[in-house]
Amino acid sequence: MPNSFGTLRVETRTEIGFLPVQGATVTVRASGSDQVLEVMRTDESGNTEAVPLPAPDVEYSLVPQEEVRPYATYDLTIESPDMETVRIEGTQIFAGQEAIQEVRTAPPLSGFAAGSTEPIEIADNTLWGTFPEKIPEDEVKPLDFLNEDGFVVLPNVVVPEFVIVHDGRPGESANDYWVPYATYIKNVASSEVYSTWHENALLANILAIMSFTLNRVYTEWYPSKGYPFTITSSTAYDQKYVHGRNIYESISQAVDSVFTNYVTRPDIVQPLLTQYCDGRRVSCPGWLSQWGSEELAQQGYSALNILRYYYGYDITLDTAERVEGVPASYPGTPLRYGDSGPNVTIIQRQLKRIRQDYPAIPDLAVDGIFGRGTEAAVRKFQSVFNLTSDGIVGKRTWYRLSQIYTAVSGLAEL
Repeated sequence: MPNSFGTLRVETRTEIGFLPVQGATVTVRASGSDQVLEVMRTDESGNTEAVPLPAPDVEYSLVPQEEVRPYATYDLTIESPDMETVRIEGTQIFAGQEAIQEVRTAPPLSGFAAGSTEPIEIADNTLWGTFPEKIPEDEVKPLDFLNEDGFVVLPNVVVPEFVIVHDGRPGESANDYWVPYATYIKNVASSEVYSTWHENALLANILAIMSFTLNRVYTEWYPSKGYPFTITSSTAYDQKYVHGRNIYESISQAVDSVFTNYVTRPDIVQPLLTQYCDGRRVSCPGWLSQWGSEELAQQGYSALNILRYYYGYDITLDTAERVEGVPASYPGTPLRYGDSGPNVTIIQRQLKRIRQDYPAIPDLAVDGIFGRGTEAAVRKFQSVFNLTSDGIVGKRTWYRLSQIYTAVSGLAEL
């Protein structure tokens, strides 16, 4: 594919129940234009095919510059007779990257009449747009369970099922969104770095974003101050979350590979409040420089060494004690054809339940034996949910299975 094109794929699900929306029409226009560029339809799993769309040359996103916006923007209209019409303004496409636009719409019989909602407006990436600078804070918070400031901390570090995002500054009136943890991290990373960057730069930035988030969770920073949310979308206080924005496959893969990890130091338990800035328009000594991380990655630095370059060579990566909201934690080694045992039974039961709403997944026996039927079901699940279709249940597939199973079972909203 030419370097001046990226691809767009749309995934349409119901807001309640996470059911696929089959046969929805997706119309793509260049932002601000009435000219139709592409018309797609969702399949039985709620997905469209990936279509190529023009984008600026990739080189514009690999160096700091202010002459050419490094991504193209498109407006989408998603329509179905039985669903609310969804309009999205500003879906961002980078050259050589697959953008995934997730769409959530009201299902039939939900009390909503078919019609249009207010358009979702996707803000510029923070490396391109103008946003408030981060107000500095201490990277390590007091650890008293009830200190003189009155805030409490959790007894151990866990990956939460959801974070509650206040879409504004603390104290101002704004919407609060319940967002699955991994979805939140992918959204922030897609909003704050460029998906074209070197894998090690992406990983370093994602680990900083996750550690910052887990510090807010672990210290209960905002609830301890009387706020009913976990974190805000204000860059002055926290990180940029854009409700309804598209994410990128490169970022999604990177998040899934490390989403139980966080940055810390010896002799402390809590994740560091890993603050950062762009490193060009804003300088922040002692914090991660986003543009600097890309330069170091191009020089051969690993993600951990990039983080150590900025936060100090005593930092380490640790793993959260557990992941909330999943039936069972990843067993530690991939499951594949020929394996057997209780962990195979877990994935078979989950696939069997998911298949009720996603019939493209072939039926399989729940017998604890990873045979060809289970392998075929895993491959199709991976294809439907944008994973590498290798038939192997590694960490990424295990937790994605858990998330989808939890959603369609009504145990939580995804």
